[in-house]
Amino acid sequence: MNEVTLTPASGPLTGNLQVPGDKSISHRAVILGSLARGTTNITNFLTGEDCMRTIGAFRQFGVSIEQNDTSVKINSNGPDDFKEPAEPLYYGNSGTTARLMVGVLAGLPFFTSVYGDPSLASRPMDRVVTPLKKMGARFDGRSDGTYLPLAVRGGNLKGIHYILPVKSAQVKSAILFGGLFAEGPTEVIEKSPSRNHSENMLRAFGADIAETNHRIRITSQKPLTAADVHVPGDISSAAFFMTAAAIVPGSKLTLSNVGLNHTRTGIMDVLAEMGASVDVSNKQTIGGETFGDVTVTYQKLKGAVIEGDIIPRLIDELPIIALAATQAEGETVIRDAAELRLKETDRIKATADGLTRLGAQIKPTEDGMIIKGDAALTGGKTAAYNDHRIAMMLSIASLITKQDVIIDDISSIAISYPEFFRDLQTISSKR
Repeated sequence: MNEVTLTPASGPLTGNLQVPGDKSISHRAVILGSLARGTTNITNFLTGEDCMRTIGAFRQFGVSIEQNDTSVKINSNGPDDFKEPAEPLYYGNSGTTARLMVGVLAGLPFFTSVYGDPSLASRPMDRVVTPLKKMGARFDGRSDGTYLPLAVRGGNLKGIHYILPVKSAQVKSAILFGGLFAEGPTEVIEKSPSRNHSENMLRAFGADIAETNHRIRITSQKPLTAADVHVPGDISSAAFFMTAAAIVPGSKLTLSNVGLNHTRTGIMDVLAEMGASVDVSNKQTIGGETFGDVTVTYQKLKGAVIEGDIIPRLIDELPIIALAATQAEGETVIRDAAELRLKETDRIKATADGLTRLGAQIKPTEDGMIIKGDAALTGGKTAAYNDHRIAMMLSIASLITKQDVIIDDISSIAISYPEFFRDLQTISSKR
């Protein structure tokens, strides 16, 4: 347990921050760089615990991966040179590693077993296991492969035509990665777009991939070729400081080199809809990923209804949006976000409980929350539920409370943002 006591900010938040590299892109860069032939150089890699789990997995396959802080160099001859791991692969708390790697393991012609920490072991895997079984993969595990630990006997996959039953970039990506090994084409159909980092990066690594009207088609006909990857700043990490500037009066913050992929910018759209001043400058695109500088200037917020197609574009940001809603005029309603209950913890419950302990008025619903605005947060002791996004959200909440906030355990923050408290101190008078 790593308890912390945080004091309220004594004034506006100002300055410029460079947030860590994008977690989603960092995972995928290691996966595809390891599957590709040649040398892949990754810059601005996220060194959080989750992404290091993905590196660790490929090292067990025998891939040469050198890391120097945020620079990663991968030398690989492709999956034909992979060796069967001598020990089970450990994923820690990384749901992204677990779900994306299932697609890879399903295609590799040997036996692997994988496990994670107690939190990861409670998260369902059936949404990725089910379509991969249709492709011919063989799994064994609790509840017919619904939960980790999992045992996988890979190889001999066949392409499938699959309509995604849930809005999930992880499920889509796992199937596409399996398609890299499958006989015949694999086609995934989305009802509405989800994050497209995998598609962008597969294209950059030379995969035979095509997209038309929410249909993504991939074959195994072209081996992947190494490509250099620059990882933009993670907008999910930047979201905490965007929101901080939006709720602390007088604040103006610039977040540099933030990823602006259109499937991820829902947080910016919602903050703007709620009345925050959100400006973008210095936009550029490399390897299919757009990034730029985002400046948020405080303005009084108003409540909003957040639902429908925008939810997949901000699913990880909903806890921090809920905090913003406590400071907005009127009521905010979040719907269509039942996916939050299947994250590192039940984030609907964790968000509502955590903020309620600080003085907010939030009613959790089956698929979201109803949040009463203009709340005077008092402070006090609260729980992070061993979830990095809940821990960071509560830390940002402490900026505007009347009294200190005591968070029971902040160790989970190392998963995605090891420098979070350093950056928080940089832009505020908090100690």
